[in-house]
Amino acid sequence: MRKLSCLFVLFFCCSIPSFTQTTETDGNWSKQFLLLKNTPEADAMIRVGDIDNLSYGWAEGFNPFSGRSTNPHGYPWELNKNDAPGTDRIMVPTGYKYNSGAPHEGYAGSTERPANNPTPVLISLTDIKDISVTAAALQLFIDDFQSPEFQKKFQFKINGQRFIEAEKIINGVNQGGPVGKLITIKFTGEQLTMLQADSLVIFIDDPVTETGDGFAIDFVKLLINPKGVLYKGSIKGTIIDEGTKMPIANATAEVKDYGMVQTGAEGNFLLQAVPAGLNIVTGSAAGYSAAQKQVDVIEDETTENVILELKRSGKVKFNDKTLQEGDNIVMKNIQFEVNSAVLLAAGKQELDKLAVFMNQNPSMEILLSGHTSSEGSASLNRELSLKRVRSCKDYLVAKGIDEGLISIKGLGPDHPVAPNDTEANRAKNRRVELKITKL
Repeated sequence: MRKLSCLFVLFFCCSIPSFTQTTETDGNWSKQFLLLKNTPEADAMIRVGDIDNLSYGWAEGFNPFSGRSTNPHGYPWELNKNDAPGTDRIMVPTGYKYNSGAPHEGYAGSTERPANNPTPVLISLTDIKDISVTAAALQLFIDDFQSPEFQKKFQFKINGQRFIEAEKIINGVNQGGPVGKLITIKFTGEQLTMLQADSLVIFIDDPVTETGDGFAIDFVKLLINPKGVLYKGSIKGTIIDEGTKMPIANATAEVKDYGMVQTGAEGNFLLQAVPAGLNIVTGSAAGYSAAQKQVDVIEDETTENVILELKRSGKVKFNDKTLQEGDNIVMKNIQFEVNSAVLLAAGKQELDKLAVFMNQNPSMEILLSGHTSSEGSASLNRELSLKRVRSCKDYLVAKGIDEGLISIKGLGPDHPVAPNDTEANRAKNRRVELKITKL
């Protein structure tokens, strides 16, 4: 979808009043950098960028946290040198080459290099060292991402490391014009370890795809130990078989990190307490490939019925086992040095076979989860299990596998497959599991 004409949009947004305010959860909206502790939303909130709709302001009474989209606004706009780097500016992914003839939209067509190069957002963490961090989330007020429209493959990096779960959300967003909306993304265990650093550097870019999908970010919020979703709504829907159009009972509908429910006999589901804003809802069922849809969730409202159509999953063979999407197996031969994430030779050989398998199925996505026995501290075991599956992922990437296809999770002793009462049973619990998340 192309943007509205500049003249029309500029005329339209002249009627939008600009105002600032101060709230308990976000402080003074005009501040470019702000830290608040013990808010109703989280133990700490760090915001980078003012809350001003890219300097266009908000319609009177508009709440940017309600999940509603802004009115269309003008473009391009003059860069304000006082705005926090990475906010309130048009950015065009580096994969787009001007004069290449590749498709592009208005942001790319009306700006030029180097002014529109992607710019990182830096969040200082030096003032939250006194907080014990157990959970975190990012909120971004994003503008004009059209990933499905332009076949983009955005990379979302934190401190140089790709955040795969965030990429899946960004690459499912199709805003279709110069409008803004909120997204909320929970940190995985891997991102939580980054909060021990002095800062987070968030960088969004697509260095590969040639199409020109420009975008902007109004502000970024980091929530430390969130206390709950303040602005939330519900998603209702139905999961059906794509071929027969019949409902699928006992299927799963999920908004990652914020809710998972099973369908009833008629394939219907209701996901409640979903964060307001853009969300991706996923439907899955045994024997089927998962399907996703972008859903707009509005505060205190329930969406119109979302239909998720699932295709029958294909089948692949690995280690003499026939697998479908959603299947989970133990990688029995992956071994490490004691109390270490250093792979032993047997583990490398097993991962070599997995690399070949993934090269034979280049669109397949996997989840590697690490597990330990129960000796010692549970938190240290979770950290060790995460480091071990990170070693597995790094090994596969070194073998040429796209890291965007591999998600990891360190679960420590939380999901034993046997009692931790004998060494033989403890050995069973020390494992790496492989799940095919997309085939």
